[in-house]
Amino acid sequence: MLIQEEMGIQEKLRILSDAAKYDVSCSSSGIARKGKQGTIGNTLAAGICHSFAADGRCISLLKILFTNQCIYDCRYCVNRCSNDVVRTAFTPAEVCTLTIEFYRRNYIEGLFLSSGILYSPDYTMEQIYETLYRLRNEYHFNGYIHVKAIPGASPELIERMGFLTDRMSVNLELPTAEGLKRLAPGKSREKILAPMRQVQRGIAAQNLKALGESRPGGGRLQKRLEDPGRRLADSPNPWWDFKHGSLQTRKGGLPGLERRAGDMKKNPAKGREIGMADTIAHPGRNVWAALQPMNQRLFVPAGQSTQMIVGATPESDYHMIRVAEALYQNYDLKRVFYSAFVRVNDDGLLPVLPGGPPLLREHRLYQADWLLRFYGFGAEELLSEERPNFNILLDPKCDWALRHLERFPVEVNRADYAALLRVPGLGVKSARRIVAARRGGALDFPDLKKMGVVLKRAMYFLTCSGRTMVPFRLDEDFITSQLVSVEHKKAWDIENHGSYRQLSLFDDYQIAGAPVSREDMASAVTGLM
Repeated sequence: MLIQEEMGIQEKLRILSDAAKYDVSCSSSGIARKGKQGTIGNTLAAGICHSFAADGRCISLLKILFTNQCIYDCRYCVNRCSNDVVRTAFTPAEVCTLTIEFYRRNYIEGLFLSSGILYSPDYTMEQIYETLYRLRNEYHFNGYIHVKAIPGASPELIERMGFLTDRMSVNLELPTAEGLKRLAPGKSREKILAPMRQVQRGIAAQNLKALGESRPGGGRLQKRLEDPGRRLADSPNPWWDFKHGSLQTRKGGLPGLERRAGDMKKNPAKGREIGMADTIAHPGRNVWAALQPMNQRLFVPAGQSTQMIVGATPESDYHMIRVAEALYQNYDLKRVFYSAFVRVNDDGLLPVLPGGPPLLREHRLYQADWLLRFYGFGAEELLSEERPNFNILLDPKCDWALRHLERFPVEVNRADYAALLRVPGLGVKSARRIVAARRGGALDFPDLKKMGVVLKRAMYFLTCSGRTMVPFRLDEDFITSQLVSVEHKKAWDIENHGSYRQLSLFDDYQIAGAPVSREDMASAVTGLM
């Protein structure tokens, strides 16, 4: 396994951007389009990918590996040391040149840099650190940088890297230690979790230091770093006094938070955040970063993430979301990404999936992940040992609602925020709009539609002033038959992504042979779906 020394930067870019496409922290665009007269800009296929910011903006990133040479022999990886592929590596100067020249041409807004293991974890991290140091200090690049931390690298390198990058991630790869031992014998759970814990504690210490310095008596905010994942459900806002176990409302704090502390003192349930993205150490709460001077570098300000491969090992969906839930609770991760297994190597220990990559399963895991982070669900609510996998025909929220019809219908004009979040067809934004709008008067279904509620799903679980949108039978089988017809098209589109078919009004999306119920015949006549 020798690195090709005599290779131009364009050829290196082609090889190392293609080798990075299996990391799903951001999705590759894969399109090349030259500039045309009368248009502005163009796209470059090699390494340009798109990520989405919290405010919905689409950000173009240069997505590359530093090197595709690796000392490990992970059976699922195209860059495993036993594969006969062309090996190459960038130099720090070449990565800086590519990033700056692409940025000047407005091709990209940031850099996503991962790597194989070149010689040793510490040697690879030193090369990546030199690259980032040059970008920040010699080229004065102030754009977004996402770096993959190398498991097994020294804590000193992880710490120095954290002040140069925006987001850092360590791929968990497989949900169990047994799976890692079988398919990635060079890696271990301890080596992967150690940098995660270090990044978490660094972020927690930084946040608490910023909070302590932002107000008089800040020294009273003494948080035990052994448990940096304490939920805001237990400590509802930044001014919780950990020493005395009480809410503090001194003046001089952050705008708006003192009032919220007073509201929480009167009613502890009021204003409480829903989901797991509400820990005091969580990097997503930008209120901490706002306290720092503009010229001061923060430690991993965009938080950390990880990735798990779906389908390479026999773990169930229940096992995978329980692992994700534990990572969110114990390591304060910003995101867990899921990657459908693609068989790139011919190996007897790798599964053969007749239907190809499990894209629909990956999609369901992402949906469940959102429920864990933003909707207040727990893994035990969505699945169990008896029901270990998601329904392929219904999204997890609809599936949960159908199994708990005793909680429905929910009255829009009286239900609290947490109850509204559990209604299929209602998202975080629409639930907040409902809570705000109903203060001015009673809401009806046309109002809900204007607020972004998906009434095709929500109509079976909501009432407005005691009335349903249309008469229907609150029966699990009936509602399921209505919702499945909506979800079937989405499921088919996901499983057949990349294929093309002529549109047909009589297309049943390969669901032939299903019996036609009386409700289906009635809906065909009346138009009620």
